[in-house]
Amino acid sequence: MQKKYSQLYCYVNDYNYSDLKNLNKNIHIIYRNYKKNINTSTLILLKSFCKKHGLKLFLSNNIKLALKYKLNGIYIPAFNHQINYIKYVIPKNFDIIGSAHNFKEILIKKKQGCKSIFLSPTFKVKKTNNFLNISKFNILTLNNKVRFIALGGIKKTNLNKIKLLNVSGYAGISFFQKKTAP
Repeated sequence: MQKKYSQLYCYVNDYNYSDLKNLNKNIHIIYRNYKKNINTSTLILLKSFCKKHGLKLFLSNNIKLALKYKLNGIYIPAFNHQINYIKYVIPKNFDIIGSAHNFKEILIKKKQGCKSIFLSPTFKVKKTNNFLNISKFNILTLNNKVRFIALGGIKKTNLNKIKLLNVSGYAGISFFQKKTAP
């Protein structure tokens, strides 16, 4: 039986129409760029693209801008441990998602109100030799009532391994921008 994933995410750090037009309709976009300040014109371009193509857009680490531009939600990276996101009046259709690397960070993301948590790195990546793999990933996701998303090392060659994980989807930085993406 084919396992269907309801949540697929692609990270982008700029508006590049040629990359974005190749994305499937069920892939949501997370706009993050830690090297420079958020460009509101880029944010507006991404929002109109997502609206036109029926995609969700999440902004990384800036809840005020995400609420101001009426985006679909906010993405809270693992290094952000602030708990004060709940103080804002959050619309019903606004999702808070975040990433974590270990059990302690999972608890922080739950306190931040995350509905989905990106657990990374799932598979081997160039940046680090520490990765979760199937067993550790599934142990971390036990007895948690949030949805988990696999992140890190997602390649065409290990898509079958994702079926063994306790996830509702997966995310990639460069994986979805390739023409071979699902």
